Amino acid sequence: MGIKEILIVALQFLLSLSILVVLHELGHFLMAKLFKTKVEKFYLFFNPKFSLFKKKIGETEYGIGWLPLGGYVKIAGMIDESMDKDFLKSEPKPWEFRSKPAWQRLLIMLGGVMVNILLAIVIYIGIAYTWGEAKIPLNSLKDGLWIQNSVLEEVGLQTGDKILAINGKPVHYLEDILKPPTPPILTAKEVEVQRNGQNLRIPIPDDFINRLVENKRKEGLLGPRVPFIVNRTLPDSPNRNVGLQKGDEIIAVNGQPVTYMDEIVDIFQQYKGKEVKLTLKRGQTTVEKTVKVSEQGKIGVETYLDKNIINQRGLYSVTYEKYGLLEAVKKGWNTALQTISGYLDQLKMIFNPSTGAYKSVGGFMTMAKIFPTDWDWQAFWKITAFLSIMLAVLNLLPIPALDGGHAMFTLYEMLTGHKPGEKFLEKAQIVGFILLLALLIFANGADIVRLFNK
Repeated sequence: MGIKEILIVALQFLLSLSILVVLHELGHFLMAKLFKTKVEKFYLFFNPKFSLFKKKIGETEYGIGWLPLGGYVKIAGMIDESMDKDFLKSEPKPWEFRSKPAWQRLLIMLGGVMVNILLAIVIYIGIAYTWGEAKIPLNSLKDGLWIQNSVLEEVGLQTGDKILAINGKPVHYLEDILKPPTPPILTAKEVEVQRNGQNLRIPIPDDFINRLVENKRKEGLLGPRVPFIVNRTLPDSPNRNVGLQKGDEIIAVNGQPVTYMDEIVDIFQQYKGKEVKLTLKRGQTTVEKTVKVSEQGKIGVETYLDKNIINQRGLYSVTYEKYGLLEAVKKGWNTALQTISGYLDQLKMIFNPSTGAYKSVGGFMTMAKIFPTDWDWQAFWKITAFLSIMLAVLNLLPIPALDGGHAMFTLYEMLTGHKPGEKFLEKAQIVGFILLLALLIFANGADIVRLFNK
């Protein structure tokens, strides 16, 4: 990834994070104001020692910190991550958090989560209304799927398979299998495929995610079978001076006819570090070029596929669905619910040691890498909507320093009639903060380890 691409990814991540943090904290802020609770500070990012910007308006100081790890609102009369306990020395004031009824405190705590979920729904509605949806019907795939990942092959899937159902639920579009951010194929327990006219049920082992994480080869998951057509030769390619041109299609390797990219990739794996002769279709003619295959089984080119080629070859069809406003509302709502369900499934796998999914946990680097290297507003908003749901779900975890921890203690009070003591809440906040710090170190440390293990 070049400097330009890194900058684009970083800017998208920073903008998305800023939107999510500001709106999450705004949820707490608005609920506090609704119940006449004093908000002392409203900050984007953290500001230990100093702030990049701050301005006091009314009773609240608004600012931007220098440490981009989130943000916060400081609500009067509440023990939070600032660990400010001076207010405990005086009697509760009417405008303080601790003076409010339990149900009001609960809503103040859940305000950020509610805004995050609402934001995701609104974004998904906007995406459906603005861009609609492009989908590839699975029954239109001419010669089935290309199974790109060796781990998928190990568990029993084969190139040419047509997937019919995942976990007993029929799938009709490629997007039903690969829908980001948590592709259903990753959480599958069983996949039903059609192979050579027969229907087969393939069980997916519990350690499937672990095997994907442990796989050192950079591989996708699966996709349509497509021809190998050159877009450009990469700058560091050993074949940059061979004379490959945009539009060249590989139709034979060492005289062996080939149709699809998966066939060519398999052949290249057999000739690592060696030379092969390619027969290329160039316009109405054919040319031959001798190229070197790298030790990784690649020839150092970027490929492409456009609508004309897809249509001319009848590789597959693409359906485009546009939504009116009311249809977009329904679509956005359903997409948000499906995303929440998918993320919960992902969390279950992470907390189940037998799956090995915890090894895929990452920090800010992992989050940033899901953004594309070209600025794409549709992709940006899709990812932001997912991150908003992720932020909402994670904040509901019953860890004392998170909204879910505060909500847990408040629910306990509402159910039992006994309010936890301030000393207990103080100690719980410290424990929660230590847990969060450990998780933060673990996640971002995993990013660093993966970076150096490449």
